[in-house]
Order: sequence, then structure tokens, then C-alpha cells
Amino acid sequence: MLNLVLRRLPLIVLTVLATAVLNFFLLKAVPGDLVDVIAVQSGSATPEYMAQLRAAYGLDSSLLTQLGHYLWQLAHLDLGHSFRYNESVLGLILGRLPATLALVGAALILAVVFGVLFGIASAQRPHGWLDTLLSSLSTLGYSAPMFWTALMLIVLFGVHLEWLPVSGIEEIGAQRHGWALWVDRARHLALPASTLALYYLAVFARLSRASMIETLQEDFIRTARAKGNRGPRIVWRHALRNALLPVVTMFGLQSSALLGGSIVVESVFAWPGLGQLSFDAITNRDLNVLLGILLFSAVLVVLMNLLVDLLYRVLDPRVRSDA
Repeated sequence: MLNLVLRRLPLIVLTVLATAVLNFFLLKAVPGDLVDVIAVQSGSATPEYMAQLRAAYGLDSSLLTQLGHYLWQLAHLDLGHSFRYNESVLGLILGRLPATLALVGAALILAVVFGVLFGIASAQRPHGWLDTLLSSLSTLGYSAPMFWTALMLIVLFGVHLEWLPVSGIEEIGAQRHGWALWVDRARHLALPASTLALYYLAVFARLSRASMIETLQEDFIRTARAKGNRGPRIVWRHALRNALLPVVTMFGLQSSALLGGSIVVESVFAWPGLGQLSFDAITNRDLNVLLGILLFSAVLVVLMNLLVDLLYRVLDPRVRSDA
């Protein structure tokens, strides 16, 4: 595994670098910048004043010069300064990153665990009543728009039942500490994590169902049954490990989609993470913050794919031969 990590390290660096350059050109191609936002908000900015602002922010230089300055900053692990928040971009991201990781991590765990369990239950009797029920429920969660699911959960659990809070990461002014603080944050996390998980649960459920049905028809399963193994032992001891391989692949692919979906969820639930910060940065044309968030997202996705490759070598010993 260490050899795999060392072999992938140059590719990871090149991928992140290429992503940073591509993001830079894409964001620079969008009309408008921070100075335009300041001019609109002030309502009386003259062309001379706007030119002075662009010179002060370094926006009057050529695109290649700005790119060179940005890459030079990255080489020194400097993501720049947020002119809107008057704070370093790295500090802003590190302050919001734990909230996003908690949201995405909880949603991914819920989607994978319940998706695999639903898939295993459905694969026991394909096209039976349980298979039909679970497939219908999971498909309903996937087909419903994410913001609609969020609003329905808010109405049900936050307004009518009043079981869970509907915004923020903790109760403001409660001054909780220790275990009480963790319980409060878990209650605030429940609705946004469930919203994000319901959307992707169907993917893991249908994939694990198809993989489990195929695995249960393999020759080694017939051999295990011929030796007297039955029921849960066949599923959990012999079939599950092989059936999880496609799920692990999808786990890596959906991790990037979950980061994108968190923008909608964080906006609806006022969750103070990178998604909410991205939305504010887009509104204010704070390109330094956007570039930093996109760079961090690329790093997280690349590391997640590396983790998937390592999990493959744990689940399937045949893959270890090329390590």
C-alpha cells in the first residue's frame, strides 16, 4: 500500500495543479469581478475609482500575470486574501471545513450503510414485496429534488413534530459544553445529513442489490452451500465482501457529488460550511475564496479516490499483485 501511495503522489500533485489552473481560467471567464460588486453596492463608484480598486487588487494586470502570481502563492501554500471577509482564504476554509466534512461524512455513511442493507435485503428475494417496497422508497428519494426533500423534512420534523432544529450548527446562546454540546450539534446535523443521504441512498441500494444477486450465483457460493452453509452465513461471510467492490467504486465517485450537493443543503439549513461559503463567494465575486474552495474540494476528491484504491486491496487480494 505504501508503494501505491508513493507511485500515486506525483499524479496527485499534477491533478491538483491542473485542476487549479482550469478553475482559474473558468472563473476568470465569468463576467464581473469584486470591483463590479463594490460599484453596485456603493451606487456611486466612478470609473476612476473602479480603476484604482482594480489596480489595488491586482485585477488590472494580464491574465497570465495573475495566473503566475496565483501559482506562486500556491507554491508557498498561500491561497490568497479574501477582500470581502478581510481574512486569509486558508483561515476561512479551515474554519468552515469541519462543518462540511461532518455533513458530507455523516450523509455518506448513512447512504452507504442503509443502501447496502437495503440492497442485501432486496437481493434475498428479487421482485418480491420487500424488494419492490425498498426499491420504490429509494427511487423516490433519488427522484425528488434535494431542496424539496429538505423543505419537507423541515415541515415534518421541525414545524409539525418539533423534534429537530432546522437551521444552524448549534443553538445560539445556549452555552453548552462537553457531551451536551455534541448532542446539540448531532440534532442540528440530523436533517441536513438525512436530506443529502436520501438523495444518494438509492444509488448504493440498487448497485449493492445487483452486485449481491450476481455474487450469489457465483461458483464459490454454490461450493459454500454444498459444504452446508446457509442463510446469513452465506451472505455476510462469503458474498458480501465480493459484492462490495462495485459499491466501493461508487463510494469514491459519489464523494465528489456529495460535496457539490452540500451547497444546496447548506443554503437551505444555514449550515456554516464550505457550501454556504461558496454561495456567498459567488454572490460577492470573491474569486480568491472560490479558487481556494475548489482547490480543497479537488484535494479531497483525489484523496478519496486514493482511499478507494486502498480499500480495493483490502477487499480483493487479487488486486494486490500490481501494487
